[in-house]
Amino acid sequence: MAEQGLVPLMKTLVRLLFSMLGGVAGYQTAQFAAEANWLPSLTLLQPVTWTVLCIVVFALLGFILAPLFWTGLRVFGQLFEKRLQNIKMYEIVVSLFGLILGLVVALLISLPLSMIPVVGDYLAVLMTITVGYLGVRLANWRRDDVWAMLTNIGELRGRLSLRRKGKRGEEIVVEEKSTSAEGTDVAVGVPKILDTSSLIDGRILDVAKTGFVGGTLILPRFILTELQGVADSTDPLRRTRGRRGMDVVTGLQQIGNIEVQITEETIKELGRDKVDEALVVLARRLGGYVVTTDYNLNQVARIEGVKVLNVNDLANALKPMFLPGEVVDVEIIREGKEVHQGIGYLDDGTMIVVEDGRRHIGEQIHVCVTSMLQTSAGRMVFARILKEGHA
Repeated sequence: MAEQGLVPLMKTLVRLLFSMLGGVAGYQTAQFAAEANWLPSLTLLQPVTWTVLCIVVFALLGFILAPLFWTGLRVFGQLFEKRLQNIKMYEIVVSLFGLILGLVVALLISLPLSMIPVVGDYLAVLMTITVGYLGVRLANWRRDDVWAMLTNIGELRGRLSLRRKGKRGEEIVVEEKSTSAEGTDVAVGVPKILDTSSLIDGRILDVAKTGFVGGTLILPRFILTELQGVADSTDPLRRTRGRRGMDVVTGLQQIGNIEVQITEETIKELGRDKVDEALVVLARRLGGYVVTTDYNLNQVARIEGVKVLNVNDLANALKPMFLPGEVVDVEIIREGKEVHQGIGYLDDGTMIVVEDGRRHIGEQIHVCVTSMLQTSAGRMVFARILKEGHA
């Protein structure tokens, strides 16, 4: 209804504008004809009548041509709208950014060129058009880097501490970001892009329920499509894993402090052929973190300069720390690399290497922790059998 009421008003304004422009053009034509001594019987004998006649004729001409202009404007607008439907918002922003930089550079170059006699003004106009076009082309050529720079402006501002004075004049620093044990900044409110492996793993749902992960979780459409493909697999194991991932998505959407946004960017639009590569590009473009349990994706993202929240790293960090001398109950399930060693596992998956434990395979025994080894694959505990006996 608002558009229907606006269109007639705009058409009326266009006709009024064209009529006024036609009247102005008629007045200028009458003055020019009088100076050039055209039709002296009218311009000299009846100057007022000639001027009024020209104004009226040209105003009527503008009134008649206004609908043609309006029709052309609507056609151009429809074509422009269809063109914009296939262009993402970030591409428009990047193009405008490149155009502005190009025009600034063109202005600096055009000022001395405009001082050249005769052709200076033409060279200045040509340079403005050329450099402006090159600015748009260069910005789109490196649009991922430009968009990452623009989106990271807010992140850079968030890294700066908000300083204010207390009642006694002391300086109080309010940090906008928390820092992990490894020194990686974990920004509050920074989007976190979910990977298929993290959804199938399922532990991200438990972490989110505790409140340690909040804000906006980004689920790309191509990740959701890949997850649906796993859920529809003919392999029972893959089908079960895929359905668990779909359940995790549903669970995340039901958490109050979590907002799950599904983005519509396709792999082709991101300029990549593989899902993992497209995920990294999207994370860099949004200035967000990748949430994954995939080791290879973790390494690729770090090489590309994208921060990663690895659920496995979180699980390893939360595994219980054993001190030498602590007593643990463990079942020996297989032999170790050495002849006398036995291997057991705790409930959280931590492997325990027990000296002289081979002869107790299949038994639940008491062991005393002697040392621990932290590796990229997790923790490894070394222990020995207690002399008091075994269960």
